[in-house]
Amino acid sequence: MDNKEICFMSVVEMVEAIKTRRLSPVEIMEAILSRIERLNPEVNAYCTLLADSARRQAREAETMVMQGKELGALHGVPVSIKDLIFTRGIRTTGGSRIYANFIPQQDAIVVERLKAAGAIVIGKTNTSEFGWMALTDNRLFGATRNPWNLEFNAGGSSGGAAAAVASGMGPLAIGSDGGGSVRIPASFCGVFGFKPSFGRVPQYPGFPGWEALAHTGPITRTVRDAALAMEVIAGRDDRDRFSLPDTGLHYLPFPGADLEGLRIAWSQDLGYATVDPQVLKITEAAVRAWAGSGARVETASPDISNPEAAFSTVVGVELAAALLEKMEEWGEQIDPGLVRFIERNKGRPATEYVRARRQQWEVCPGIGSFFEKYDLLLTPTVAVPPLALGKFVVREIAGNKVPPLGWMPFTYPFNITGQPAASLPCGWTDDGLPVGLQIIGRRFDDVTVLRAAAAFERVLPWAGRRPPLE
Repeated sequence: MDNKEICFMSVVEMVEAIKTRRLSPVEIMEAILSRIERLNPEVNAYCTLLADSARRQAREAETMVMQGKELGALHGVPVSIKDLIFTRGIRTTGGSRIYANFIPQQDAIVVERLKAAGAIVIGKTNTSEFGWMALTDNRLFGATRNPWNLEFNAGGSSGGAAAAVASGMGPLAIGSDGGGSVRIPASFCGVFGFKPSFGRVPQYPGFPGWEALAHTGPITRTVRDAALAMEVIAGRDDRDRFSLPDTGLHYLPFPGADLEGLRIAWSQDLGYATVDPQVLKITEAAVRAWAGSGARVETASPDISNPEAAFSTVVGVELAAALLEKMEEWGEQIDPGLVRFIERNKGRPATEYVRARRQQWEVCPGIGSFFEKYDLLLTPTVAVPPLALGKFVVREIAGNKVPPLGWMPFTYPFNITGQPAASLPCGWTDDGLPVGLQIIGRRFDDVTVLRAAAAFERVLPWAGRRPPLE
């Protein structure tokens, strides 16, 4: 097997190849590090690469295999970690010059669990500064480019994670999602991104901000790989007061081979969004293909209004509270857009913040009653195709003016509700750029989202299509 084929193996295939001694952890690591060293200067997915450490750990993992020792679920598998997630002894910047030399003394819980399962951390992936923007660009490391066309952004804020997976620079990446930050780059980069139920994957320790909205989840090339990752990273930990209790939930194997009996709704706009015609055409065609395979799909939208204003207020106030004391010393070093965002929100009274929180919560009853009738909701993941490098604002879609978050109207409502949601590739534009379909599940029903995504993957498989990078 040549190095390129090794780099595009699934996690499940890697695990099996290592356990059966068909490939060694060293062979896999060398293939992936070689590809990173060749492609990352173009793509800028990794902001910190741990080549020496990764090679050493791969040799140790190989020794364990040869000695017949018990192996973890991800033994020898390379994994990347978003630069917002703490890694012990490894520089973690949050994409900010403020923390350019910050080295945590503790791993985040998700990293602890990956290491315990035998995964090898190969590096940190690029993000927007403190994840504030849904595109990956910052003043410390610059922009992450889209592997399908290097003149486009990879999306964000887990853009480095998605770009790495899409381009064969690692089979498994861990990202975080406070308003779409796993699903948006998964859509832009043509990979699978899973946002578990809020609290399913504990979050501690970490940078302040996003505490009531952020989810941690995997980005992979296949659904089964994400499910395997969930087997490792999910589960209660009382260091995170929001973590969900253990209920014996398993993500593999998928319970059932089809979607018989599931009630599925398709909404092209959630009742308020404007969508690019090409995105709408691609996602509608994908839904029709899925329905043609036997899934029962109805057109329906939940009875909710656009929660953008409330969402933006909550995020703005929480980021302002987290960063305001840094502004005097570091203001000129912070992303100018983030500075303006903080300035707009730093003086809001507590009553306005509480009112915004209540407006957010008003979304939940409408969504809740909708999911009493339906098991799953399908939407486009993003309202537009991938954005060009340097384009940070979308003012108009299909000839209609849109609000600031109008290009990503389908993701943040489900951070408010805490529901599980995934983005999967469902087609490509005429210019060869990926478009994602979003699957949202009932609260805590992560398994059905993965099961549905796997069913879609069988109808319209995507993993064999690769970006034009060599």
